[in-house]
Amino acid sequence: MGSPVPVPHLLTLADLSASQITRILRHSYALKQTSQPWLKHSQLSHRLNLPSQSLFNKCIALVFSKRSTRTRLAAETATDLLGGRALFLGKDDIQLGVNENLRDSVRVIGGMCQGIFARVGNHEEIEEMIEHSPVPVLNALSSLWHPTQVLADILTLHEHAQRFQTTESAEPAAENTSPESSITSLIEGAMGAIAKSKPKPKGLFQPLPELRPLKIAYVGDSTNVLHDMLVTYPRLGHSIQVASPSNPIYRCPPEVWKRVVELGCEKSITWDEDPRKAVHDADVVVTDTWISMGQEAEKAQRLQDFNGYQVTEALCREGGAKKDWVFMHCLPRKPDEVDDEVFYGPRSLVFPEADNRKWTIMALFDLLFGKWDLTGSDRPSAFRTFPPPKNRPTKAKTPSASPPASPSDAKSSPVESS
Repeated sequence: MGSPVPVPHLLTLADLSASQITRILRHSYALKQTSQPWLKHSQLSHRLNLPSQSLFNKCIALVFSKRSTRTRLAAETATDLLGGRALFLGKDDIQLGVNENLRDSVRVIGGMCQGIFARVGNHEEIEEMIEHSPVPVLNALSSLWHPTQVLADILTLHEHAQRFQTTESAEPAAENTSPESSITSLIEGAMGAIAKSKPKPKGLFQPLPELRPLKIAYVGDSTNVLHDMLVTYPRLGHSIQVASPSNPIYRCPPEVWKRVVELGCEKSITWDEDPRKAVHDADVVVTDTWISMGQEAEKAQRLQDFNGYQVTEALCREGGAKKDWVFMHCLPRKPDEVDDEVFYGPRSLVFPEADNRKWTIMALFDLLFGKWDLTGSDRPSAFRTFPPPKNRPTKAKTPSASPPASPSDAKSSPVESS
């Protein structure tokens, strides 16, 4: 007999290669296209195909010690679509932390369920879970990382790629007026028009829209959302410009920055105290909560420290953001972080971003809990449209840089994203 297959887990996108992240995004987009026709109010067609049913007769435990809206809704509805059942196990529902320790609880839950989606406080809790769980564990949120949120953000940017087709700061290309160039342009234009007008075969998925390299500004506290951004966006070809107060408690924790450097992402990251510098030439402006769950006693000091960090049209105009910049927030949002004009205005992608939590979590549940194949394998994909890429994870680079500012030795607090 062969050796047993190791139980797969996912705590952060830093644990995946860029090609593996792209595979998950493509799978999310395909699942979304397959599932949405089933959810419409119109009469169903007999030609509809079911999404993957990898969770048929399986139960997924949602072990949540923190409040949740989007993450819980996405997990429960995604599990249904995959043919399974989600069991919400809140802190007041089970013995965990009252009469039973984490190790024993995880072993019992893993003995009856086929996956654990865990939303915890300190990151050490989920680290302990994976030590003792007999089934895959997926991080729904911890003090350090929030992988499912960042996947949804990236999917949303891909879906709105048409908004980033042109760049104001780009130098205009020299015009080629030769006859050969004119003929080539005419041929290319004609071929493009034919391709666009040609009907696509029924039953095939639209490919994930290509996304050009973006400048992404993050304005605010160094939260778990930012941490997964730091280890992901640069490897997908994007750059990040961060602004946070100079106090070390608002900067990247050492354990996170270590992963940033190991992955070679620090070369595409800048960090400053001035939010106007962060939004300069930005395609996307992102913020998050300033006051996380458990930090209520620090509210007055934090509001004072983040004075001037509210995302507004005026801030981005003064900082020189691109004309068509868009805004993202993981929610829930407070008006101190972003004003109504931006949050509810045409720049805002916050609600498509929230909707996409469902599809990226569905893809992770399918690949991790249903198939134990999150990182890709040589087996044919159940989704024929997007087979797993042949590329394997690249070796981590040797750390060679210091954080942009002295990070705090204190642990990050769990944020109120959901």
